[in-house]
Parts: sequence; C-alpha cells; structure tokens
Amino acid sequence: MEISAQLVKQLREKTGAGMMECKSALVDAKGDAAEAEVILRKKGIARAAGKATRSTKQGVIASYIHPGAQLGVLIEVNCESDFVARTEDFQALVHDLAMQVAAADPQFLRKEDVTEAALAKEREIQRARALAEGKPEKMVDKIVDGRMNKYYEEVCLMEQPFIKENTTTISDLIKQKIAKLGENISVSRFVRYKVGDTAPSE
Repeated sequence: MEISAQLVKQLREKTGAGMMECKSALVDAKGDAAEAEVILRKKGIARAAGKATRSTKQGVIASYIHPGAQLGVLIEVNCESDFVARTEDFQALVHDLAMQVAAADPQFLRKEDVTEAALAKEREIQRARALAEGKPEKMVDKIVDGRMNKYYEEVCLMEQPFIKENTTTISDLIKQKIAKLGENISVSRFVRYKVGDTAPSE
C-alpha cells in the first residue's frame, strides 16, 4: 500500500525512529499510525534489552522544584557518554523523571529494592482486606499476590505509570530512550523533599 511522506514524517517526529523504520512500521500496520507506533516501541524495547548490561558512568544530577517551593526532587540519571548526557533528549528524560518523583512519590527505585519489612506489612494489610471483603480463605493468597502487583506500581519508580502517558511505565519509557539514543540509561538514586516532612524519601 502507498504510505504518504507526511505520515512517515509525523511518525518519525513522534517516535524519533528513522525514516525507513517508520515507513516499514506503517506498511506492517497497513497505514495505522497508532499501530505503527506500537510496532516501533516493541522493536525499540527489544534493542534496548541488549544494551541493559553496558556500564553507565556518565550522566547528570538534576533538580526539580515544584511551583510554590514546597516540594523538591534531586535525581541522578546515568548514561554511557558525556555526549549523550548533554543531548536535549536525555535532559528532557531526566526532567520528566524528576517530575515523576515529585508527583508520584515513589518509595523505592525498583521491585528488588522493596524491603522485606515493607513487603510483609503490605501483604498483611491486603490479606486482612481480602478476608474483611469475605473472600474465600483458599483464594486469599492469590488475591494478595494480584494486589501486590498494584503495590509495586505505586511504590517503585520503575513500575509506575508515566505521569504524562499512563499506558507507559517508567521502565518502558527509559527503554524507549535507550533505543533512540543508542546507549544504556539507568536511574541511580533520587531523593524527594517536602516541606514539613521529617526526612526525605529515597
């Protein structure tokens, strides 16, 4: 089928993928731009997986102060080269991640960082909730497991839905940027300060 240059251009501007990749995705999607974007994302995430083990020794520490100066975030995001760290794409990603921490208040970076104490406490809460709802005892453990996935989405930065596009997780957002920039990218740490809090969440 005939794919217009304008459609290719629009998809390229939205995804950052190359012209030929965009045209190929549009052909595969029979001209459906939304489906073509999904195809490109899947390819990008697959490519990004191959870069995930590469060392990230460069990057930036950035700050975000929410209007009103009652809430602030410091975040360190790393990449492989100083060149990529200075690009607009990388800087925009870091800013978005800082805003994500400010808005969504993650307590941990990834699932593996959640403490045993926090997990035990949440499982206990969800078990009591399921029983109070009258769920059968033999089903409670499965229900709790399902609800723990939601818990991870709430407290782990990498599992959270992106505040600007809630169909994308932060983990997938970073994978998309890895595919686009051609370097591994990782978040090392963050800290969130809110006026009146006794200690920052890290």
